[in-house]
Amino acid sequence: MADPQDENAKAEEALEAAGTDAPGEVIAAPAVATSAERILNQDEIDSLLGFDVNDDGLQDKSGVRAIINSALVSYERLPMLEIVFDRLVRLMTTSLRNFTSDNVEVSLDNITSIRFGDYLNSIPLPAILAVFRAEQLDNYGLFTVDSNLIYSIVDVLLGGRRGTAAMRIEGRPYTTIERTLVQRMTEVILQDMCQAFEPLAPVNFVLDRLETNPRFAAIARPANAAILVKLRIDMEDRGGRTELLLPYATLEPIRKLLLQQFMGEKFGRDSIWESHLATELWSTKVDIDAILDEQIMSLNKVRNLEVGQTLMLNSGPDSKIELRCGGVPLLRGRMGRVGSSVAVRVDDAIERTDASRAL
Repeated sequence: MADPQDENAKAEEALEAAGTDAPGEVIAAPAVATSAERILNQDEIDSLLGFDVNDDGLQDKSGVRAIINSALVSYERLPMLEIVFDRLVRLMTTSLRNFTSDNVEVSLDNITSIRFGDYLNSIPLPAILAVFRAEQLDNYGLFTVDSNLIYSIVDVLLGGRRGTAAMRIEGRPYTTIERTLVQRMTEVILQDMCQAFEPLAPVNFVLDRLETNPRFAAIARPANAAILVKLRIDMEDRGGRTELLLPYATLEPIRKLLLQQFMGEKFGRDSIWESHLATELWSTKVDIDAILDEQIMSLNKVRNLEVGQTLMLNSGPDSKIELRCGGVPLLRGRMGRVGSSVAVRVDDAIERTDASRAL
C-alpha cells in the first residue's frame, strides 16, 4: 500500500508545476466530486441512447434514437390490412401443409412501416426475392425468402430426413431446382394473398420474376414508404422467415377500404340508422293547411277592420285550393264533402322552386 505522505508530496509537486500554491484546497476537491458523481454502465448508456445489440434495426426505438428517427417513417395505420394478413396466415397454414405434406405452422411476427431503400439494405443475403404484380392495383410488391427457409423447403420437398437440420451450403448461387421449388412455394402464397384480399377487393397477384440481388428488385424509389410484413414458417424442426413488402403506392387505390375499422364500414353513413329514420319519417304525423285564398291588404285596412265586416275571396266553389305543410306548398286540389266531413281531392303536385326549398 502506498504511503499517504508520499502521495501528498507527489500532489504538491504537481501543483507547484502548475503554479498553484493552495494544495490543501485542491486535493480535497476530487474526493468530494468522486463521492457525488455516479458513472453509468454500458447497459444504462445504451438504454438512454435507444440502442440494443439484439435489435434487428426494424423494431420500435426509444430514447435519443427514437427522437432522431421519429420523422423518418410516420404514416397512417391501416386497420383492415391487419385483418387481411391474419386471414393470410390461416390460409397459408392450410395451403403449405398440402404443398409440403408436412406439419406447417405459420405465424405473423409484426407489421411495420419502412422506407424501401432501408429495407433493401437490411435484407440478409443470400436470399431469393420474388417480384410480383398486383394487376388490379397496377403496381408491384416484393416477397423475400431467407436462406434457412429455402433450404428447409428443398429438404422437405425432396424427402429429407426428419430430425436433421437442413444442409446449408454457402458460397454458391442457388441451383435451378432450388429456384423452381421456391417459385412454386411463392405461387402458392400469392394465391393465398388473392383469397385474403377477396372480401375487401378483388386483387390478382401474379409472380413476375425471381431475383437474388436486391438491386435488381427495385420496385420503388428508395425514399418511398412501404408496409413490411414478417412471417415465420415452421415445419417441425425446420423453417425460416419470409417477408412481404407492399409499397404504399400499391395500396393507394384501396386505401379507403383499408382504413375501415371493420368489414363493410361506410364513412359518415350507417345503413341501419338510414332505414330506421326512413321508417319513422313515414309514420310521422304532420299538419296540412288548406289555403282557400290569399289577399294582400295594407296595414291601414287591417287596423280598420270591425266585427261583422265581410271579406270577399277571389275563389269559387270550383276553384283549386293549395295544400301547405309548414308554409311549403305541396299539392293542389278541389274542396268537397265526404259524408259530414270537408275533404280535398288532390289533383296535382306543386313543383318545388329554389325559393320554396330555402324555406
